[in-house]
Amino acid sequence: MLVAETMLAQTQVARAAPRFSELLDRFPTPRACAEAPVGDVIRLWTGLGYNRRAVSLHRAARIIVERHAGEVPSSLADLLALPGVGPYTARAVLATAFEHRAAVVDTNVGRVLARAVSAKPLGSGEAQRLADSLVPIGASRDWNLALMDFGSLVCCSRQPHCGLCPVAERGACAWRRSGADEATDPAAGSAGVTGRQSRFAGSDREGRGKLVRAACAGPVPVEELAAIAGWPEDGERASRVAGSLVAEGILVEVDGELRLP
Repeated sequence: MLVAETMLAQTQVARAAPRFSELLDRFPTPRACAEAPVGDVIRLWTGLGYNRRAVSLHRAARIIVERHAGEVPSSLADLLALPGVGPYTARAVLATAFEHRAAVVDTNVGRVLARAVSAKPLGSGEAQRLADSLVPIGASRDWNLALMDFGSLVCCSRQPHCGLCPVAERGACAWRRSGADEATDPAAGSAGVTGRQSRFAGSDREGRGKLVRAACAGPVPVEELAAIAGWPEDGERASRVAGSLVAEGILVEVDGELRLP
């Protein structure tokens, strides 16, 4: 579950699913991942974006082996102490893998809470506390999955299907009771509601991806960085981006070449 949630952070299911199977075949346990070179994890990760997540997953596997006898921890504090694991991922693991009473607040859940429960925008901490208070004992996994689906399919971001909503039908939706004015939709700006990602084409993210893919195939000479990153006339930018990859542990520089660690 930890692997799946790490992969799905900012990556669509259709892209992550095939790589998920490949990664588990290669690293069936945290120990198998921890004992492998981090470059092997990065190589399997390539194409999913945000390669620092692969480095974090490898570091988390090592901590799981060193501190938790090779078993993914089942407490919120221990999960949050793992590299790359934030509140969403930690609670998703608790609720889905361990059936602990934990609420997972994503874009869809944040929208439902703001509209149906509070009729006002919610800060991240307020949304999390409210979500935690609503999770039924003994049904954490099903509750979280149902609430996410409800927000995705019924309480949509644009043009919510209020006519199909069982909460609105029973007169229990706080936003509907207040008049459901689209101009004052409480979901706007609430916790869990994300903005648009910056343009990928021509971005540093695109250049980073090109450099990592090239390194997966073999050493990348430093003098070829600009051309490989797609900025043949901007060597300074290529060097800066390559430096960030080295600083994050995604690549290493050896004898004038960038390589997987």
